[in-house]
Amino acid sequence: MPTDKTEEKIAKLMSQPEKIRNIAIAAHIDHGKTTFSDNLLAGAGMMSEELAGKQLALDFHEDEQTRGITIDAANVSMIHHVEDDDYLINLIDTPGHVDFGGDVTRAMRAVDGCIVLVCASEGIMPQTETVLRQALRERVQPILFINKVDRLIREIKLTPEKMQERFIKIIDKVNILIEKIAEEEYGKKWQVSVQDGSVGFGSAFHNWALSFSFMKKTGISFKEVIEAYNSQEDAHKELAKKAPLHKVILDMVVHHHPSPKTAQAYRIPKIWHGDLDSELGQDLLNCNEKGEPAFICTKVVIDKNAGEIAAGRLFSGTLEQGDPVYMNQAKKKLNLQQVSIYKGAKRIQMAKVVGGNIVGLVGLKGVYAGETVSREPIEPFESIKHIFEPVVTKSIEATKPADLPKLVEILRQVGKEYADIKIEINEETGENLMSGMGELHLEVIENRIRSEKGLPIKTGSPIVVYRETVTKDSPKIEVRTPNGHNILFFSIEPLEDGVFEAIQAGELPEERMKKRAELAWAKLSELGMSNEEARQIREIYKGNVFEDRTRGIVLLGEIIDSIMDGWRLIVDGGPLCKEPLMKTKVILHDVKIHVDHMHRGPAQVYPAVRKGVHESMNRAGAALLEPVQTHRVEAPVEFMGAVTQLIGGKRGELLDVQQESETIVIEAKLPVAEMIGWSNDLRSATEGRGISSLMDQHFQKMPGELQPNVIKKIRERKGLSENQ
Repeated sequence: MPTDKTEEKIAKLMSQPEKIRNIAIAAHIDHGKTTFSDNLLAGAGMMSEELAGKQLALDFHEDEQTRGITIDAANVSMIHHVEDDDYLINLIDTPGHVDFGGDVTRAMRAVDGCIVLVCASEGIMPQTETVLRQALRERVQPILFINKVDRLIREIKLTPEKMQERFIKIIDKVNILIEKIAEEEYGKKWQVSVQDGSVGFGSAFHNWALSFSFMKKTGISFKEVIEAYNSQEDAHKELAKKAPLHKVILDMVVHHHPSPKTAQAYRIPKIWHGDLDSELGQDLLNCNEKGEPAFICTKVVIDKNAGEIAAGRLFSGTLEQGDPVYMNQAKKKLNLQQVSIYKGAKRIQMAKVVGGNIVGLVGLKGVYAGETVSREPIEPFESIKHIFEPVVTKSIEATKPADLPKLVEILRQVGKEYADIKIEINEETGENLMSGMGELHLEVIENRIRSEKGLPIKTGSPIVVYRETVTKDSPKIEVRTPNGHNILFFSIEPLEDGVFEAIQAGELPEERMKKRAELAWAKLSELGMSNEEARQIREIYKGNVFEDRTRGIVLLGEIIDSIMDGWRLIVDGGPLCKEPLMKTKVILHDVKIHVDHMHRGPAQVYPAVRKGVHESMNRAGAALLEPVQTHRVEAPVEFMGAVTQLIGGKRGELLDVQQESETIVIEAKLPVAEMIGWSNDLRSATEGRGISSLMDQHFQKMPGELQPNVIKKIRERKGLSENQ
């Protein structure tokens, strides 16, 4: 329960949605987010000002502090006083390294506003664009803070005019990105500008910031800042007193970010697809604390005392300790043991938590990120889609065989705590696989299993994740069930690019067509598919489509679910080497069904579906897709030859080469299979002066001459017979 005045104030403000701001800080790696967060905490009286920027208060894992990067999103609730009023700011500090981008995606579901941090000297970087994309996809409104301005004055020694030019360039680029990425009605509305005060600039490290509104109110000019830095060594101390960063930034947040009540009116239709006119729909739209509770879990934290804590956003209703709740995905009822809020690593138990806040719930056993919690069964929130998929896998085993049960338990915990890490536990073979965004991602998790969970483990070499697809349309294939009593007719073809892109962007729901079928059909028609064909789509699953072109078959309803279940099993592991299918359209043309249900059960249907789809794929030019990443590589101009040679040696393709003064900026596409050890190779080639950032990731067809060997190796690794 609240134990001090701050906590009492927080408890009071939680019930006043117009005085709440839920925000995240997002940026490219090393642009200063955690130093920035420290300063906000110091300003709210939660840590000493001397330690701000050095304590790394929201990096509470040891590896985050030693590596100097944020790995986990961290939550904190604090109070900010502006114009005679108190406001509750619920803040999430997010990682900048692309390998931990899943935490950014999930954080964006919980917040309504986002402070995009950009380094004044580096400008917009690939991950800046990625975090903006993640925010705008969830209808989260951005404001801009240009950080490390002190470097422009002290190190680069720019004139005020040159500095202004640089700021304008960054602001224009951010606005171009907002207009390009955001939905039409928000692209213009959410433009940031110096004049309206939605752009701030300053130095998180030196704890000062300015915005146009603050300069107008206090009379401080930018000229004063430059003069202060040029005249004395520790001028920033004086600046931090005159223009404290937390004051300027949190004023911007209060004035430019929406309250939960305002934001939910336009965010709920995007992230919840239930009936908006229903009682629950209205509670969600209006952030009604007296209405039905609806909570989405965005992160699971394992606490050795409290067990699993589900952190996330309560959109409506009120929850108290002991309340009965229902987990909609897990389909089970439980009682809440505790309700709480966060102050960094410290969790504060509350008597109750109310709609519009970021909270922690204890007692939801078996909860996963993305779970919707309510009192009674409801339409769950839209699943949280990550921008990039895991593409590197490692096998993981306990050093001592006796620790195997403990390893399985820890891996299940890891799957919950890190929703963008994919865990596969094979109880039969004893093989445990862990998939992540890249080598660093997996390395961090391995180290945490060893140090924080206290389990010695050994891991295999990195394995790249592939996909299977087809390159042309197959003819119609006829297959019989094992008992010979039922006949099915299948074909397969590549899925249209537009449909696949819409699935990837989350514009088409990946589900069996039931409640939302009309919406999906309308979207498919918009993408150029005929109305008749759109209505034949029965399911979308992992970027693949199942289409039913049969007509007037009376008994089809009895077996269609078994046919689609059998198809899903093939999508999970295709015929070439049991890798998932991608970008395919399987078509059921006709069926001849035995009248006796005893002769047409799943045991008969599954093998026939497998045989039909496998044969169709063989006739449609089955091919392997490999993950390919687009990287931006920066290095001093004298290393241009070494970098291009390195890229060429890794089957890379140069997309663009630019020279910016003494630096070259290269954009290149590289197969992930060739990128194991990429960071070390780049360091060696550039004497440690080259840096690489991920811009994009997709799958593309693997060169034909390399496929047989890769397929053979994967089949050997998986213990599959040599012949497909």
